[in-house]
Amino acid sequence: MCFSMEIKEKIVEKIDRELQELKNRIGIDRKTLDEVFDRPTLLAFGKLISDRIIEYVDFPISTGKEANVFRAVTPDGKLIAVKVYRIATSNFKRMIYYIRGDPRFAPVGRSKREVIYQWVRKEMKNLERLAKINVPAPKPIKSFQNILVMQYLGSKSTPAPLIKDVELEDPEETCEQIIGYIRKMLLQAKLVHSDLSEYNILYYRKKPYLIDLAQGVILDHPMALDFLRRDVTNIVRFFRKYGVNRDEKRIYDELVGMIS
Repeated sequence: MCFSMEIKEKIVEKIDRELQELKNRIGIDRKTLDEVFDRPTLLAFGKLISDRIIEYVDFPISTGKEANVFRAVTPDGKLIAVKVYRIATSNFKRMIYYIRGDPRFAPVGRSKREVIYQWVRKEMKNLERLAKINVPAPKPIKSFQNILVMQYLGSKSTPAPLIKDVELEDPEETCEQIIGYIRKMLLQAKLVHSDLSEYNILYYRKKPYLIDLAQGVILDHPMALDFLRRDVTNIVRFFRKYGVNRDEKRIYDELVGMIS
């Protein structure tokens, strides 16, 4: 089908108007809008709006090197979280490192955008695994291209804080809870978080919730046990500041013994 120049210009104008309307529904500052919502991301966001997954974006929850998380609202007024991976600044090589070796995913190509799309699908699948075994984490709702929509954790006024920013009432119990999550993920989901630390755990209603699951790998990944050791080390180190002393080698050895 061949379009005249006049028709092409009208199509471009229509797309530009639609993109501007989308921008108006994203209630954030111009700098963040320009950094995070490039044209393909705006179009993907438009698809989620037309599918009635999202009504509008409310405000930013967190800003990272690779992704921004926003609070958003559904057409029926429910609060949700929307994670948008930035194409320009995401660590392409790090993502490939965690995707390769995971038999759930096809080999990734050279396209940075496609790697990030696969990264988002990976996080969605890992969150689904945690939901099935009842390990506390945001419930996944929808993934599309570089956008992940999931459960919002927090009150109407304030998102749930990271565990590092909370004064824990019973640190020993909380430490045991998290180690229990690691064990349950390993035994029931054959999954290792791979980047677990106080920066990837929210504290909501007096309970820890795991977040940032994109780098999580299944036990078939060649580096799974190395990642497991690192997760255990990070958690034991964090809780030492509360006077909770755990033998990280013993915990790791016990976990590995359970799957051997």
